[in-house]
Amino acid sequence: MWKRKSFATSDMSKQYTIPEILSAEIEALRTIPQDNDYEAAIRLILEHVHQGGGRLITSGMGKAGQIAHNIATTFSSTGTPAYFLHPSEAQHGDLGMVCESDVMLLISNSGKTREVLELVALTRRMYPRLPFILITGNSESPLSQLVDVTLSTGNPAEVCPLGLTPTTSTTVMTVLGDLLVVSVMQRIGFTYHDYSLRHHGGYLGDKSRELVSPETEKK
Repeated sequence: MWKRKSFATSDMSKQYTIPEILSAEIEALRTIPQDNDYEAAIRLILEHVHQGGGRLITSGMGKAGQIAHNIATTFSSTGTPAYFLHPSEAQHGDLGMVCESDVMLLISNSGKTREVLELVALTRRMYPRLPFILITGNSESPLSQLVDVTLSTGNPAEVCPLGLTPTTSTTVMTVLGDLLVVSVMQRIGFTYHDYSLRHHGGYLGDKSRELVSPETEKK
């Protein structure tokens, strides 16, 4: 049976030093599985969004949902139309935002989050062939049995005195999202000009426009 890993002990007085916390987070990144089928996940996004005209839909509950939301906004700002769909809101009408040409990216550390399992079932009722990608710490989970591609986090131990708070797991989820974003950006040839069209405010807006100026192009 899958268990959330933890550095915690029965001694609740355990106090982590800052170097120990940093080391745990770094080690979690080092142990991300290299044999995940990253290419299959990237291919699904390219085929359904950039070739098929669909969108990338991300979803998850709790902390995993917040990571999913961030991944969607990062994809959108870098040339891949994406949005976050809350699993619970999907059951109250928001499922209507999903189109047959879309691809869905789910995030669940346990791989058995009830609301996410229900989202898959409801979506498949509408569009039986819509593909799913899953980022999870449990590659043998019920969700893993339902999706097209599973990307394992390696189920890193949470650096938390209680052994409960998502810490290292959410770090790895974020990095796997970054991996997909950067890989797709490279495949579609996303440029400074493309970036400047999507970023009009703040430092990034100013910097991206500067990088596509005639003066910069001559250098």
